[in-house]
Amino acid sequence: MSDGPKRIAILLSGRGSNFAAIHEAIVSGELDAEIAVVISNRTDAAGLARAAQWGYRTAAIPLRGQPSREAHEALVIEAIEGSGAGVVALAGYMRLLSPGFVERFRGRILNIHPSLLPSFPGVDAQAQALAWGVKVAGCTVHLVDESLDGGPILVQRTVPVLDDDTPETLSARILDEEHRAYVEALRIVTSGKYWVQGRRVRVEG
Repeated sequence: MSDGPKRIAILLSGRGSNFAAIHEAIVSGELDAEIAVVISNRTDAAGLARAAQWGYRTAAIPLRGQPSREAHEALVIEAIEGSGAGVVALAGYMRLLSPGFVERFRGRILNIHPSLLPSFPGVDAQAQALAWGVKVAGCTVHLVDESLDGGPILVQRTVPVLDDDTPETLSARILDEEHRAYVEALRIVTSGKYWVQGRRVRVEG
C-alpha cells in the first residue's frame, strides 16, 4: 500500500486495547487501512509486545536517555514518517504532544478520551462523571490540537450511567464503545471524505 492516509501509526504506552480493536477491524476487512508502525514511549508496554507478535513494525522510544523533550519527539516523528504513515492514532499514549508535533501532523492525529467531551477532560474522567451525577457517559474520538483533550470531534458514543456504577464498571462499558468509536473514526479519516469547518467535522455523504 502506498504512503498516505490509509497507513496508520499507532502510539501507545500500555496494553493497547484500542490498538487491538483497530488490528482486528483491519484483519476482518471492516477497516480498509494498514498499520504501518506501532510506537511506544515504554519498552515494557504490553501493546508493543503484542504488535511484534502480530508482525508489525515497532519502535520503543523512551524519554529516558534523551537530552530533551524535543529530541525525544524528533525520534518519534522520524519513526512515523519513516513508516510512510499518513495518520497518527493515539491509543493510550501517555505523553503530551508539543505544539510543534501537532503542527507537523495537523488534522491527521486522532485521540480517544473516555468522556463526552468537552465534559470531563483530563484524568479520571469516569470518576468525574459519577461525581457530577450524570445519567449518560461515553467516549469521544477527536482530532488533536494544542489544547488538552480538545480538537474537532469525529465520533462520540454513549453509555447509560447506572445507579450502582463505580469508576471501574463504568470504565469497562465505555471501553467497549471506545473500540467501536475508534474504528469508525479511522474509517472516516482514512477515506479522506471529510472536512473541518471551525470545530465541526463534516463527512461526505
